[in-house]
Amino acid sequence: MQFKNNALKRVIEPVKSQATKFARNFLITATALSLVVPNVAITTAQAQQKKGLPLVRDAETEDLLREYAKPIFRAAGLPANQVEIILVNDKSFNAFVPDSRRMFINLGVIMDAKTPSEVIGVIAHETGHIAGNHLVRMRQAASNAQIMSVIGMILGAGAMAAGATTGNSSIARGGAAAVSGGGALAQRNFLSYRRSEESAADQAALRYLDRVGVSAKGMLTTFERMADQALFSAQYVDPYALSHPMPRARFNALQNKAQKNRHFNKKDPERLQLKHDMVKAKLLAFTSHKNSVYRAYPDKDKSLAAQYARAIASMRSDKVSKAVRKIDALIAKAPEYPYFYEIKGQALLEGGKPKAAIAPFRKALALYPGNPHFEIWLGFAMVASNDQKYLKEAKSILTRALQKDRYSMNGYAQLAIANARLGDVAGADLATAQSHMARGDIRSAQRYAKRAQKKLKVGTPAWQQADDILSVKVPQVRRR
Repeated sequence: MQFKNNALKRVIEPVKSQATKFARNFLITATALSLVVPNVAITTAQAQQKKGLPLVRDAETEDLLREYAKPIFRAAGLPANQVEIILVNDKSFNAFVPDSRRMFINLGVIMDAKTPSEVIGVIAHETGHIAGNHLVRMRQAASNAQIMSVIGMILGAGAMAAGATTGNSSIARGGAAAVSGGGALAQRNFLSYRRSEESAADQAALRYLDRVGVSAKGMLTTFERMADQALFSAQYVDPYALSHPMPRARFNALQNKAQKNRHFNKKDPERLQLKHDMVKAKLLAFTSHKNSVYRAYPDKDKSLAAQYARAIASMRSDKVSKAVRKIDALIAKAPEYPYFYEIKGQALLEGGKPKAAIAPFRKALALYPGNPHFEIWLGFAMVASNDQKYLKEAKSILTRALQKDRYSMNGYAQLAIANARLGDVAGADLATAQSHMARGDIRSAQRYAKRAQKKLKVGTPAWQQADDILSVKVPQVRRR
């Protein structure tokens, strides 16, 4: 199916209106894996994933999830910007909320969902837990450095369930090992929602969906799929070890009420469906082998999403010139879609042509002013070009971007290089400290912050930033 430019224009307009709302205010001691960074950076991040939760950064995907979540949060009466949605680099269908400020969503939620309402239903259910204050006990215990151990326990329980469902005992044992450190009592406290709370979250989700005019059919589709997958293994799984009770019972309880929803037969808007299809294709292309991409999106599929997936697959496996030709074909069909220019810039940057990448990143930013992801990409390309004339501009752009996205370790790393080349040693040390802080390496961050502070004037903003890093307490690991 071909989409004309006016259809894409309806996708683009809401994107522009959100240009100043990109700040990510979460503190997690985990390595942030960027979906769209040069391959060397991806390799480094993947090597570090064992130290924490593998997170993903991608402007297009984050924008889509914000668009899904914003009306749901409003319907739930949550304050603006209270909840950050954080992407996890995992293809399994899972989402969870460890406290009232963070909602973790696996890539698999988007990749498995055929329609936007399926994802919106997941967001609505998790929002029900937050709005219903179901996480008070977890929120009290899961603070600062403790948050990742709690998340590890949640994921461990998920692995136990997955092992039981698939019959893979090694997975189940791995999950058991992940949660055993917290003890049986901690496991119960953090992972075992009461069935009444799950039911309450389901009912709240239905109310939110009704208020915002979204069909509950997508939510039912998701629950039915979960129920069918878990049915045959239910007898082997301890319901209290799961983060949610048996899904078949929930589905049966929810079905009748959901079908009475006045919007039940309403279809998702074409504009939103297109955005969903584009992001779904993008995620598959970035996380799968080229052969898998072409099986899902064969050449005979002429849809824009399919061409997008094939262009990204080419970017990751072919010569840069071939990939750029495919991306240019996309741009010709939708010259106002900023993410096509972002992908083109990335292809050139990864292909060893950083100076050529500057122009497409500038174009992406012109189409989507204020987007910190694009600003960091542009600063990255300028620094990588090794052209002295770009350094001051790169520093300015990166500094501006990091005021909006304070946890981009790649942004701080590029700012450190720019400062060093400009002769600002203190600024380079401070940016390096902030980069380490963003990846959760507090000790390294404090080492560089101490170096920076010695060269900075006492009381200046930069000195205070270094002092803030030095004041953070390093979590002490108890040994038995």
